[in-house]
Amino acid sequence: MNPRKPFEGCTPKLALAFDVGITYSRVSYCILLPGEVPVISTVSRYPAQQCIEGEDKIPSILYYDQQHTVRAVGAEALQEHIIEQAEGENWTKLEWWKLHLYEDIPPLPRGLSAIQVLSDFMKYLFKCARNYIVESHASGASMWRSLESQIEFILTHPNRWEGPQQLQIRRAAELAALIPAGEGAQSRLHLLTEGEAILYFCMATTILASDTLSKIPILCSDDSDKHLTEEGCQGVAIIDAGVGTVDMSLYSMTFVPSLSVEEIAPAEYCLQGSVFVTHRAQLFLQRKLASSRYGAPEVVKQMADVFDKSTKLRFRNAGDPQYIKFGTLRDRDPQHDIRCGQLKIPGDEVAKFFEPSIEAIADIFAQQQRAASIPIKHAFLLGSFAASDYLFSRLQQHPKFSYVTLCRPVDHTRRAVADGAVSFYVHLASTRVAKLTYGIRCDVVFDSSRADHVSRENTKFLNLSGCWMLPNGFMSIVKKGTRVSEQHGFRSSYFVLGKSATECTSISIKIISYKGSLSDPSWMDFEPASFTEICVIFANTSNTATTLLPRTSPEGKAYYCVEFDVNLSFGLSELKAQISWLENVCIYPIPRL
Repeated sequence: MNPRKPFEGCTPKLALAFDVGITYSRVSYCILLPGEVPVISTVSRYPAQQCIEGEDKIPSILYYDQQHTVRAVGAEALQEHIIEQAEGENWTKLEWWKLHLYEDIPPLPRGLSAIQVLSDFMKYLFKCARNYIVESHASGASMWRSLESQIEFILTHPNRWEGPQQLQIRRAAELAALIPAGEGAQSRLHLLTEGEAILYFCMATTILASDTLSKIPILCSDDSDKHLTEEGCQGVAIIDAGVGTVDMSLYSMTFVPSLSVEEIAPAEYCLQGSVFVTHRAQLFLQRKLASSRYGAPEVVKQMADVFDKSTKLRFRNAGDPQYIKFGTLRDRDPQHDIRCGQLKIPGDEVAKFFEPSIEAIADIFAQQQRAASIPIKHAFLLGSFAASDYLFSRLQQHPKFSYVTLCRPVDHTRRAVADGAVSFYVHLASTRVAKLTYGIRCDVVFDSSRADHVSRENTKFLNLSGCWMLPNGFMSIVKKGTRVSEQHGFRSSYFVLGKSATECTSISIKIISYKGSLSDPSWMDFEPASFTEICVIFANTSNTATTLLPRTSPEGKAYYCVEFDVNLSFGLSELKAQISWLENVCIYPIPRL
């Protein structure tokens, strides 16, 4: 079965997907023509690309000079003359800079922000994509001119990134001139988690789209009563094992009457990617060679690099010794297992380098299985770490994967995210699960019968309406694990008080996410580190303020009240927030709030 249908749009479009990775980046695209089945292509030609392995990626590297001007990007930054010039002119080399959008790591050089770096890198990717498309298609230049105002951009990001990081990506896209400034152009910019992108890549391959898989009877959860029935649903796990992190997402797939996808558990991740295997190997080498003349830090680092690029990938069996070839035939130290320029390591020692990563992956898989609404029967291992045959075989044999069919799709280490992002735009996801709990800070009416209220009694205060209130309350609007879709929004009602009508002319509300373990958090002074401000929304209620009638507190003091709703909805991949209120309606006072 072909998962793609002819493009139903009325005008041609260009879908352009950027997979900006921590170490490497790719671009895929699709020219959408009315009535024709979309074909996804990959940009496979970049400047100076012969400097790196592979044909469809460039390293996520930039060189800046001392005036913070970009001097080299991608494969160009690996050229010998660039490296020499960078050293001579004291340029700054940036690697792993993407982590600055999320992780608390040492800051970038003064004067450079993560948004600026991302913007410069996306500007370079866009230039490379434009040149490739113009040069690779018949009448490419004229085709580009006709499509450049109709480009739909799909930008991927790690599963755990939320509102603040998504906002930074949008700002960077505007700064890179991918789209013009303004809310209207933002509709052509789509943000997507890497987990969803990978799923759509799998859907577009024969693995998930095959008739064999679609006919397997799997138990599926019914929304109305949560019982399990045979509905033709497939529980699928996507395991994106990369350099630094392993991200995991669970989905259900329904093939009848048509193919549909739904996220069934919040995405999770662990910091146990392939780089940590290399790190453990390097620590082993430091200890093993401490008393050897080969124990110098630069030699150990050289050995670790060789292990990372070859030994680690060759390793398949804990019973087979492994070798790190780092020197010449003259390099010998038999006491430390070095002969003919090679260091010998027992296979069972190499296996120990992998074990923490294997157990961490198994643990989060088991955790997500428990959170899923349907059984998981198929798991797909992708990403650069998935190239390890030992990792794949150990996970296949692991008890926590005993009831799961684990496999690696074709091109699992290459185009999955970029191609999948384009497939996402072609298919457009409809339903997903809230990864966090979202709500707002609020004051809570004091209730002396509740222990959590009594413990906070020393913080209570009298509000304008004459009610005793407690600060630091949290009101959930959307709870973690709730199924969400583009068509369905979530609404909760609130109010603000003022001593005069002029104090009610505007509303400012902070949307806050909660990532802790409580199913229904109530107080922001409990686990304060688990609460994060996502965004601030504003409303001009000056017209409504002119129609307000005063209310009277038990003490006889006048006050004014504006009632409003906070509305949360989920677009194709992002949270959207709005304030709604009644306008040009006279609100008559009630005795007391």
